[in-house]
Order: sequence, then C-alpha cells, then structure tokens
Amino acid sequence: MMFVTPRPELIFESGEGAWLFDHTGKRYLDFVQGWAVNCLGHCPPEIRQALARQSEWLLNPSPAFYNGPALKLAELLTRHSCFDRVFFANTGAEANEGAIKLARKWGRQHKGGAYEIVTFRDGFHGRTLATMSASGKPGWDTLFAPQVPGFPKARLNDLDSVRAAINERTVAVMLEPVQGEAGVVPAEIEFLRELRALTEERGLLLIADEVQTGVGRTGKLFAYQHAGIEPDIMTLGKGIGGGVPLSALLARETVCCFEAGDQGGTYNGNPLMTAVGLAVVQKIVSPGFLENVAATGAYLSQRLRDLAERRGWPGERGLGLLRALILPDERGPALVKAGLELAPTGLLINSPRPNLLRFMPALNVSREEIDLMLELLEGIIGQE
Repeated sequence: MMFVTPRPELIFESGEGAWLFDHTGKRYLDFVQGWAVNCLGHCPPEIRQALARQSEWLLNPSPAFYNGPALKLAELLTRHSCFDRVFFANTGAEANEGAIKLARKWGRQHKGGAYEIVTFRDGFHGRTLATMSASGKPGWDTLFAPQVPGFPKARLNDLDSVRAAINERTVAVMLEPVQGEAGVVPAEIEFLRELRALTEERGLLLIADEVQTGVGRTGKLFAYQHAGIEPDIMTLGKGIGGGVPLSALLARETVCCFEAGDQGGTYNGNPLMTAVGLAVVQKIVSPGFLENVAATGAYLSQRLRDLAERRGWPGERGLGLLRALILPDERGPALVKAGLELAPTGLLINSPRPNLLRFMPALNVSREEIDLMLELLEGIIGQE
C-alpha cells in the first residue's frame, strides 16, 4: 500500500458495535469510529441487511438512470430538511467540491460572475485541490501549490472578519457548524444567526459543510437546526453511509443551476450505497433516537468535565457526540498511542491537535461504554 500515514503493526479483522478486533483477537473500545463514519457502530444489522437485500437486486445501473433507493433517500432527506434537491456522491470532499461548483455557477448566472467563497481559518473541507484551498488548515496553502484561488479566510465566531472578506467578487460563505479537525470548535448560535442575516442582506449563499456534523452527530439531524437558520446549500458525508462511501450535496431549488454535463460521477447515487444510506437515515429519524443522542452527548460532556475538574485541566467542548477534552499540554498523541497499546483491552481515541483529544463514538453508544472509556482513559493518564 502507498504510504500516506504511519500505521500501527496490526490488522483489524472484525467489528461489532463499539468494538474492533485485531488479528490477534485483542479487542479495542472504539471512540473514533472511522472518524465519525460508523454512526451506528461497526457492522450494525440495519446496514448488513440493506447491503444483502440490495446486492440481490441491483448494484449500479449508472447515474444516468433513476433508481429506487436513491429516490427514497433523496425524498427522506428533503422531507427532514430545508432543501429541495439532492445530488449523491461518494466522499465528503466530493460533495464539497460540488457545492463550490454550484455556488460559482450560480454566481455566474446571478451575481455578475462572482466566484469567491469566504471560508474560515482552521476549517477543513477535504483533500481535493479546491477543497484544500477552501480549508484553513495551517500549511495547506503551500503543500500542493499553487492553490485554487477564490477562498478568502475569515475567523470563526467573528462577524466583522466575515464582513471584511466580502467584496464584489463574493458569491458565498462556507463553514462547518463545528470545526472538527481544528479541535471541535463550535460556531456560536448567535454567530450563525448573524451570519445568515448578513449573507441574506448581501445576496450571498450560505453553505453548511455538515460532513462531520450531519446525520445526528450533534443531537439534531443537522447541526444548522440548533441555530434555527436555513442555509442555501449543505453537504453531508461520513455518517450518512454508516461506514460505506456515500455523501450528498443538498440545495434549495432557487440555487440549483447545474446543466447537463456540469456534474456527475460513475458511482454517484448507486443503489447499493443509497440503500444503506436510506437504512441509516431511517434509523436516525426513528422516534427517540435523536433525543437519546442528545442525552448521551450531555452525559459524555459531563463525564469529561468531571475528569478535567479533578485534574485541574482546561475543560471540554463540543456538540452532541462530537466532543473534545482539552489537555494542559501537548500529550495528545502520546495518549492515543498508549490507548492503542493498552492491554488486555485497547482504546481508540483521536488527537487532531496535540493539546486535545477528540471523541466521535457511535451515536448509539451506551453510558456503560462511555464509563468504560473514561476508566481506560484514566488508566493511561495515570501511567504517564
């Protein structure tokens, strides 16, 4: 395999719920879940059954034709959101690339060729050239230079910095409701409301990148719903497929300006993947599910705050079941390594910044599993 990241000398062979098992039989409590991908845990029955059923009927007739699962999933998503149209893709970066293209096409038609999209420092939108340029991750401006132009950067929760970045070339503002890779930094509710008002006042589109926050992760189906606003465009990924490659670009009817040939993709909206997405979203909108996510997220938040208070650490932050424990120093990577090596039961956690740990468990994680995670975490902290 081509080197893109250092990998530990183990092979994961199976998974169930909150647990992963490697080639030696060792088990790991997984609070990363594929970076918030496995929203129902590893190998849930809903996904196994959807894959088995659909694999007997139809895999991919090509995106040039309608198929039943894609139509049903599109209807479900629009019924539970403020959007009118859906384009399915395979990755969050691909959905964000589509959002950028859609906004620029709209700007050409309605804003005199405006093409710039204001994005945010420390934001993360994917690994294509355009989405890397849209991201505000330090160092990415030179990694594969030259960048794709047209993405001035503002500061999250600073409306004046957004105003300063807007000019006659601006067509949209794009942001994550919670900046995940930046260390789980939520956009403030009032900031989101004021940002929506500002974009409407200036005739700009508002794009919500909900690749990490969407599909129940924050305790609501979509994170923008916490602020009571309605974006013009939204992107989904990660959790919508529950572990399989699926993403979506959603937009209001007035923004949908793609013409034949503008957008496409060989595997986009294929029935095998959209059948899984349909099963996932049906589960998440079922009675009581999101209320339980909110309650479990509050429990995880309280347990992390308790740990921080006992040790005199800065605290925790996040929304729903996307949370971060802020550390007093840069021990994050060492704790991740210690959790992986812990025996007889390993612990999988994530440190997107060296001074914090990020937790992205399955949305149906139990309080008992949260308690066990904290017990294992306290153990590796005590080993230092």
